[in-house]
Amino acid sequence: MSTTDKDKDIVSVCANCGKEGDDINNICNKCKQVKYCNASCKKKHRHKHKKECEEHIRLAAEQSAKLHDIELFKQPPPAEDCPICFIQLPTLDSGRIYMSCCGKVICSGCAFAPIYDNQGNKVDIEKQNECAFCRVVAPKSNKVSIERLTKRMEADDANAMHNLGMMYYQGTDGFPQDYTKALKLWHRAVEFGYSAAYNNIGYAYDHGQGVEVDEEKAVYYYELAAMGGDVHARHNLGTLEDNEDKFDRALKHYMIAVRGGESKSLDYIKDMYTNGDATKEDYTKALQAYQEYLGEIRSDQRDKAAAFSDVYPVATHESNRYY
Repeated sequence: MSTTDKDKDIVSVCANCGKEGDDINNICNKCKQVKYCNASCKKKHRHKHKKECEEHIRLAAEQSAKLHDIELFKQPPPAEDCPICFIQLPTLDSGRIYMSCCGKVICSGCAFAPIYDNQGNKVDIEKQNECAFCRVVAPKSNKVSIERLTKRMEADDANAMHNLGMMYYQGTDGFPQDYTKALKLWHRAVEFGYSAAYNNIGYAYDHGQGVEVDEEKAVYYYELAAMGGDVHARHNLGTLEDNEDKFDRALKHYMIAVRGGESKSLDYIKDMYTNGDATKEDYTKALQAYQEYLGEIRSDQRDKAAAFSDVYPVATHESNRYY
């Protein structure tokens, strides 16, 4: 017998009077598990069904929470590679640079690397200020930088939307501080794939900036950002669980964040170990995971760039996200 034939043979039964028929379709609005022939039967059976109904709802909620946690605590894929050196991009914003000319995010090592001609000679200093990816000269004024960002935003560049949102949020680069405009730009950024902007939206709800404080919404947006790979949001979720003394869940979040390069989470795991809320093995694993991350993103060019970062301020630097 086919599945379709079996379905045809299933007859609905009223949970109150036992009547059978295809027209028994008045379903319990809460648990959706039992049917009645009419509203009168539903009302009569309510006191008998109450306990069973509550149990169905409880089990459904537990199952939903388990499925949610499975998705929430998955280790997200690593960050994208730099499009020039093909080494994984660092998590820290100081190690990566958004280029408003071409919309690429490249590592600081490639951004500050010397440029050579085809004979192996360094080119002049003017060429050193070109974009390492598209070779367009870096903006010489804040006005030009903003114009480029605006053009990138008009071309649906989510990173540009996010960065302009940060300028409104901070009230920098000639922009008035306007949380509402910042949130609008961040919401638009996530529509175009920049999931990390969810972290900023979560922070706004967490601290009541441009919106009313709403911890439930803050967690919702932090989780979207974390599942999208944002380690700052992952760390934020860990601290929220930590503050509630839910140390097992906090540790899970911190471990994922550490694997993605979040050093603050490593410090927090160390504190948990010191306070007896995590084991020595937990801290050792976290330390090893962080060392692995450092090994995956390391290059000589990046080390040199870090050493001379104060000498090479970058106006188009990808804006910091907040904790």
